[in-house]
Amino acid sequence: MCTSVQPIEWTTDLNDHKFDGVVLVTQSYDDLPSELDCLKAPLQDYNIIDGGLGKEVVVLRVPGLPGERLVFCATGPVNRDYDDVRRFGDAAVNAVKRALKTGMQRPLLVCPQHKDYKNSPLVAALGALHALYTPLEVREANIKSSNRKVCVLGLWVAQESQGQTLADLAGALESGRLACRDVGGSDPERMAAPRAADYVVELFRNSDVHVEVISDAKLLEREYPCLGAVNRCANGVTRHQARVIKLEYCGEGPVRKTLMLVGKGITYDTGGADIKAGGFMAGMHRDKCGAAAVAGFFQILAKMKPKNIKVFGAMAMVRNSVGSDCYVADELVLSRAGRRVRVGNTDAEGRMVMVDLLCEMKEKALSQTCPHLFTIATLTGHAIRAMGPNYSIVMDNGPARQQDNAAKWQKAGEALGDPFEVSTIRREDYEFHQGKSEYEDILQSNNLPSSATPRGHQTPAAFLIMASGLHQHGVDSEAPLPYSHVDIAGSSGPFPGVPTGAPILAMAANYFLPHLVD
Repeated sequence: MCTSVQPIEWTTDLNDHKFDGVVLVTQSYDDLPSELDCLKAPLQDYNIIDGGLGKEVVVLRVPGLPGERLVFCATGPVNRDYDDVRRFGDAAVNAVKRALKTGMQRPLLVCPQHKDYKNSPLVAALGALHALYTPLEVREANIKSSNRKVCVLGLWVAQESQGQTLADLAGALESGRLACRDVGGSDPERMAAPRAADYVVELFRNSDVHVEVISDAKLLEREYPCLGAVNRCANGVTRHQARVIKLEYCGEGPVRKTLMLVGKGITYDTGGADIKAGGFMAGMHRDKCGAAAVAGFFQILAKMKPKNIKVFGAMAMVRNSVGSDCYVADELVLSRAGRRVRVGNTDAEGRMVMVDLLCEMKEKALSQTCPHLFTIATLTGHAIRAMGPNYSIVMDNGPARQQDNAAKWQKAGEALGDPFEVSTIRREDYEFHQGKSEYEDILQSNNLPSSATPRGHQTPAAFLIMASGLHQHGVDSEAPLPYSHVDIAGSSGPFPGVPTGAPILAMAANYFLPHLVD
């Protein structure tokens, strides 16, 4: 298994001939700094014969440059109400894809820092690395040959003191996104729960991240009964049996913050007995991107080794299979917190596999320093309907809202082009999940898809709070616990296509890279 990041080198010399081409990303060639004056004349000449210079990716022959090739992609305007730093990342993606078509193997990415976007060079570098990602299955199939699209990615910096910092930071963040893409994007067999566990164990071998894998079905059913219900059908197929992967990192020095992350890892979602019909099952191997984000965040922790922070993670890796032993609507399941849950829709399995792990985190949080609990999931189609693709959604309970958590996540995401929308958990969401008869305490879901349900992405957060017992730790409690639910159904990436790695850039920026946000 190859999990190494694309090699990154840096230089201050635009004419460094260890590279074989220059890839320029900027708002306009007119605003290039003096160090890049040699690029203005050829672009001005090209603009005379092609007015589309600022609208399309172009390739120029420029004698004297490495490889005599210049790929130019303008970001377009970046100063309007609706512009953000993603313009630089998007332009870098397009420019590097075009550079690959020219045959470049050692491209030098040039993105001078924009006066209004201090992170523009980093965001452009991350965009280039996104374009250079090679899927895990492809890397493994070509294990004896080159499994990278280029030999090295070069980064130009104006000052030598910036070079290694930029390269190291881009490499660490990309290593997390690579792990996230590997777990989230690989097919249902390559990243079935047992093989996902093997991947994670190998990923963190000889690192500061401790890994524990729980595989015993009886133990899973006893400790996490809601997860056990979903696993019941898949458990009959050895290669599809569930795994709970627990991760732990503790940085040097006194702990000042404890993060407790639960990720949804549905390795394939058939919908269960409420089967996804009409072609809607395609792409459901991506329903594990929440758990993938947990793995990716821990990979960044392993690389950057931030101090004064402790992080617990749980990846709920389960296949929602359909068959004679699958769980069904109308079943009553007693959650770990002792709440009787009536199943309303087996396609609402994500909340089921996370809720008891969230309960366990709640139990552990009471003895931790400054804890904050999270669930991260590709949970609802409603998240896409409400906010559109490309945006994560974050929702806080009362104690988290008092800490202004959602706004901090949104600000951090804005800094690195990992954007968030903020939603609020309301009283109607709790009322929606109240038991409808004396048989049950809580209704897991209604009988409709979330996209056809009013407040379809907010109500699951209320369910997770109620069924895990977190409702006893709100602002009115003597032991309040901050909790936030993150729905990445829209932001996790297109299918067909490559997962984005959301929301781990925002998480890293928020918790141990404050200089990127302030």
